Amino acid sequence: MSNTHIKPSEQPTHTKLSFDDFKAIVIADYRVAAESRFVSLLGRKEVLTGKAKFGVFGDGKELAQIAMAKVFQLGDWRSGYYRDQTFMFAAGIFTVYQFFSQLYAHPDVEADPSSAGRQMNSHFATRMLTPEGRWVDQTLMKNSASDISTTGGQMPRLLGFGLASKLYRNNPELAELNQFSNGGNEVAFGTVGNASTSEGVFLEAVNAAGVKQIPTVISIWDDGYGISVPNEIQTTKADISEVLKGFQRDENGEGFEIFKVKGWDYPGLCETYERAATISREQHIPVLIHVTEMTQPLGHSSSGSHERYKSKERLAWEKDFDCVAKMRAWMIESSIAEESELAEIERGVKEHVRAEQRRAWADYNRALKKDVTEAIQLMAAIPDETVQTLLNELKSITEPSLKEVYSTVRRVIRLLRHVQHEEKKALLSWYEKKQQVNHDRYNSHLFTDTVESPKQIPIVKADYGTDSKTVDGREVLNACFDANFARDPKLVAFGEDVGKIGDVNQGFAGLQAKYGEDRIFDTGIRESAIIGQGMGLAMRGLRPIAEIQYIDYLVYGLTVLTDDLASLSYRTKGGQKAPLIIRTRGHRLEGIWHSGSPMSMILGSMRGIHVCVPRNMTQAAGMYNTLLRSDEPALVVECLNGYRLKERMPVNVGEFTVPLGRAEIVREGRDVTVVSYGSTLRVVQEASAELENLGISIEIVDPQTLQPFDEEHLCAQSLSKTSKLLVVDEDVPGGASAFILQQILEVQNGYYHLDGQPRTLSAKAHRPPYGSDGDYFSKPSADDVIEAVYAIMHEANPKNYPRLFD
Repeated sequence: MSNTHIKPSEQPTHTKLSFDDFKAIVIADYRVAAESRFVSLLGRKEVLTGKAKFGVFGDGKELAQIAMAKVFQLGDWRSGYYRDQTFMFAAGIFTVYQFFSQLYAHPDVEADPSSAGRQMNSHFATRMLTPEGRWVDQTLMKNSASDISTTGGQMPRLLGFGLASKLYRNNPELAELNQFSNGGNEVAFGTVGNASTSEGVFLEAVNAAGVKQIPTVISIWDDGYGISVPNEIQTTKADISEVLKGFQRDENGEGFEIFKVKGWDYPGLCETYERAATISREQHIPVLIHVTEMTQPLGHSSSGSHERYKSKERLAWEKDFDCVAKMRAWMIESSIAEESELAEIERGVKEHVRAEQRRAWADYNRALKKDVTEAIQLMAAIPDETVQTLLNELKSITEPSLKEVYSTVRRVIRLLRHVQHEEKKALLSWYEKKQQVNHDRYNSHLFTDTVESPKQIPIVKADYGTDSKTVDGREVLNACFDANFARDPKLVAFGEDVGKIGDVNQGFAGLQAKYGEDRIFDTGIRESAIIGQGMGLAMRGLRPIAEIQYIDYLVYGLTVLTDDLASLSYRTKGGQKAPLIIRTRGHRLEGIWHSGSPMSMILGSMRGIHVCVPRNMTQAAGMYNTLLRSDEPALVVECLNGYRLKERMPVNVGEFTVPLGRAEIVREGRDVTVVSYGSTLRVVQEASAELENLGISIEIVDPQTLQPFDEEHLCAQSLSKTSKLLVVDEDVPGGASAFILQQILEVQNGYYHLDGQPRTLSAKAHRPPYGSDGDYFSKPSADDVIEAVYAIMHEANPKNYPRLFD
């Protein structure tokens, strides 16, 4: 708790200030607090009057965030949440104009550098990339990771931001990367609401930070509620710092330094944050600050009122202990400022905020007005009474949105479907050009697509010498990792069992001893923390490989994967990136667990992450070589039953590359195109021999990656020859096979090559029971493939291929 276990050497050093200097600092802080509060008040009004869709604000949290901003230095990192507007203002990272631009969803990075209107307000981010997508110098800026709405979701990546400082300090080989760190001097500041400390991701992160002694300062903003649910229902003892007392470090052990301070106590907050930041920065000790007795004057958000669930006594207490009002009273009582002086500050603040709000609203409308004006002019020239009626409806709207403009244009185009004249052509031409503009506004940057994209990595074929040995597949992977770790000191790898034993399948065997525990290390069983840690490290310039031991366990880290990592490039419009590689294994193990192939879950939730499904370890190695030289996140699913299968060792095992999105024909044939991947592809290959004896020649296509999928349309090219299609995988029915069908039939126009019904062969809807018999009756076997292909041929030529089971 506050003032506990603070050694004399840890006391902050204070430079003596004159009273006038002290007064100037306090008044400047009050001005920020008053400004932020008025931003909240005015922002809520803008939502309630319909100018903005939704509003969430940081009222009641102002003083603690000002104290945090005082100790937040260049190079530091924030991983916070949507109550931190005062901190962003006080730290000089975000402006009032930008706040309102985001509130109005201005689709321009100049107006809203955090997200170009893609995120709701109070979701902050700094732009970390040049226009070409290269890193800027992070040590010259105050860094903020892009916020997410997922409660507690900001905690896992915080681990990586802090751990990076530790690695930069401990590893002299990283000294040249001085655009990412100043000798590990940076602190990672995390903020979280009191209710979100009930989330498992919070507890995982706290535990991991204590284990690794990661330099983080975690602030808990405690206003007593999680929307309508009070602390008594959220937290044991209704007090998270009481719960976490066991994490408090003592004289003999490691752990957290824990402080507790009231959210209205301006002097106490400033002293606490100075102590906390000094300890964490100098000693690399994790610190937790529990800021209690905060309030939320405007309620949770613009969608409800806290009067519905707070008692009159609580509401009265919140009014009395409002932090801005308490600071104001303290300043007057301490003779720091007169009432009239503060009133003048408040008037000036309101004028400034109103002016910036008006400017943001005007600029937002000006940016959209060009589209409105052009659309109206083009439709006005069309000689059609119904069109003019629609146009007049549009004109009657005082400030039409883009939705209303383009919806009207599209209705007009549909109305004129039987008409051909120059005015319609002009409208169509304009609409097609604007489609590109609107794609950039609202749909671009699922991936960063920078100069360092995987697409830019040269293709280098695997080279085999006359004396290339045949080895276990795991040895190919091990050699690949060894070569890459020797080449690039930025590489780190971690996960359960990765360090000492070199992972359960020996891909990293012996490499911890060779490269050290700072580069290859074990973690506890905490998947969300593993992935988040990797994401944070990647955003700070390192190249992490985060291992999730089995594909089933991705579910435990799914929040981080889907809400944070996968959407990072999109939600910042290319302003941030995290080239994290998640390594896992799956397919074909017998039994309910670790044998799953939940590819539809992955494909549905991880758009923005490359999904690699190599059929063997050589292909996996080539994909790692590509990914480790590029800058986009990826998931690599290795075949669980392939580590001991024999493969030839490439001479250039650390250099050859496998391009993402490029399919490969692994067997040429004439009758049926069979598309499969991973372990199931080997089952198809096994079936091909008997099918040949039955007079059926199949062409086997391995897409190699599911995201991106076969960008050269090799599947459709194969279909143009065979006219018949079977997709085989071991996901559930209608899972990944449905996605593959959609890609082949719709994206590649493969439908036009078919002369029969396309088929899928998947696993059963349940997971496989334990044992080889259960596996045989649950997943596609060679027999199943043979019979599925034969059925396709029977449909095409029943005379030559009579029904098998008549």
